Amino acid sequence: MTISVAVSGASGYAGGEILRLLAAHPDVEIRTVTAHSNAGQPLVEHQPHLRSLAHLTLHDTTPEILAGHDVVFLALPHGQSGQYTDALGDTPLVIDAGADHRLTSQDAWDAFYGGPFHEPWAYGVPELLVGGRKQREHLAGATRIAAPGCNASTVALSLVPGVAAGVIDAADIVTVLAVGPSGAGKSLKTNLLASEILGSANPYAVGGTHRHIPEIRQALTDAGATGRIGISFTPVLVPMARGILATSTAPIVDGASDAQIRAAWEDAYGDETFVQLLPEGRFPRTADVLGANTGLIGLAIDRAANRVVIVTAVDNLVKGTAGAAIQSMNIALGLPEATGLSVNGVAP
Repeated sequence: MTISVAVSGASGYAGGEILRLLAAHPDVEIRTVTAHSNAGQPLVEHQPHLRSLAHLTLHDTTPEILAGHDVVFLALPHGQSGQYTDALGDTPLVIDAGADHRLTSQDAWDAFYGGPFHEPWAYGVPELLVGGRKQREHLAGATRIAAPGCNASTVALSLVPGVAAGVIDAADIVTVLAVGPSGAGKSLKTNLLASEILGSANPYAVGGTHRHIPEIRQALTDAGATGRIGISFTPVLVPMARGILATSTAPIVDGASDAQIRAAWEDAYGDETFVQLLPEGRFPRTADVLGANTGLIGLAIDRAANRVVIVTAVDNLVKGTAGAAIQSMNIALGLPEATGLSVNGVAP
């Protein structure tokens, strides 16, 4: 079976990464790519690394052009997907890489995004624990999938095992992320110019204002967190094109032993292909996951501070976005989950 695919936002970073991964997927035919201001131009002018797709031309992003495919990927800025998803009712599978269908709470959407609220879709992070089971069970047979926010899924994957096992306290979470600017998209912004970020580290969305915070809260609640969820979330732009290195800490629940703490993450990810817990005393680098659909986790138990420290590395464009979307597509369509995806990074 050949799966026909359309990708919107194909001239951007997320759209380009979806296309890069789909180009190696044996069951997929990329038939249509769309953009907004770049419509009418060859795809390869905007994605010159996608040589196997040099025959494709960017079309206008309209419901009529996106319709008629087996799968449609929407790689659009937040607030723009809803106008298309509402018009694609006959499309068998739609995957939104934007934020429009991630949140279950309209209050959270209004507080952090604003604009029209759209119904939540199946959340595209298969490895997350939800009510003691894995999120992939909710993705099997799904027709509408919300790919995750890259920072949100990285932090959620870091913390959910400890919350679900009851060994960390979600009331006092602190997470600091070193992130590459590709997560902010391809639009020209002064603060993302090379002259602004090279040789510098720049915090942003400080003090609880980052839009991925409610997405993290939602994942922790789904994992079984009760009572207050307190998250101090600080992202820092660093001079690397891709990658997230998230260092998250949370208090140890009274009575939890070192063995019980480590077992929570071992049990959660021991059988997973794309999320892996490193041996004790080992911690990941963003370089180790470059280009891979892999999340690597290092775990430390700081008894002096009575906190667990979780360090997680992902490629924000792959496991954080496009890879998660395609992994979820595979599950929804009943294909082998790892089809078209690699655990191997690119080095040096």
